[in-house]
Amino acid sequence: MISSALNWFDRCVDKIKNYDYLVLLAIRLFLIPVIYVGAHSKVVGFAGTVEWFGAPVAEGGLNLPFPELLAFLAAATEVLGCICIALGLFTRVMSIPMIFMMSVASAMVHWKHGWDAIATGSMESTIRLNGFIEWLSVNFPGRYNYITELGDPVMLNNGMEFAATYFVMLLVLLVYGGGRYVSLDYWLRKPFSNK
Repeated sequence: MISSALNWFDRCVDKIKNYDYLVLLAIRLFLIPVIYVGAHSKVVGFAGTVEWFGAPVAEGGLNLPFPELLAFLAAATEVLGCICIALGLFTRVMSIPMIFMMSVASAMVHWKHGWDAIATGSMESTIRLNGFIEWLSVNFPGRYNYITELGDPVMLNNGMEFAATYFVMLLVLLVYGGGRYVSLDYWLRKPFSNK
């Protein structure tokens, strides 16, 4: 009984594996807007990115050497990463600098804030936000209703959660590539494949 159930389950999983390319496509589609936002902000606000990279930590900066060069490399990596991941072109190769960037961002920006990307109810920032929302509801109920009608406001904690998630997704793309049928990598390699 158990053996037949396991065999049935294995057959189902084998059939599902025929659609693995859809999972890789979903990961790529998820990452495109994330990478685009970072690339766009670095390109449009290049001077601000350079300033942030070079400013001392005490002033909210990263205190990096060669801020112009590093800002250019970060922007170029994200622009190329966005294009390549969107097209499924050089997916594995492009995942490497993107993984490196996620690692650096996690270490330099997010690590000090812990894991949570969104502040929990016990964090000071959330307590202050909740105090403001309560004050707003008492003193300006119309504005309170406007602000809360689409959901409860939250405070970002800027922890490692999102960066780690993107890191894992990029790691999957590094290992498995852009996916069969839905990536340029697949079609460029197809004439040279024995399958």
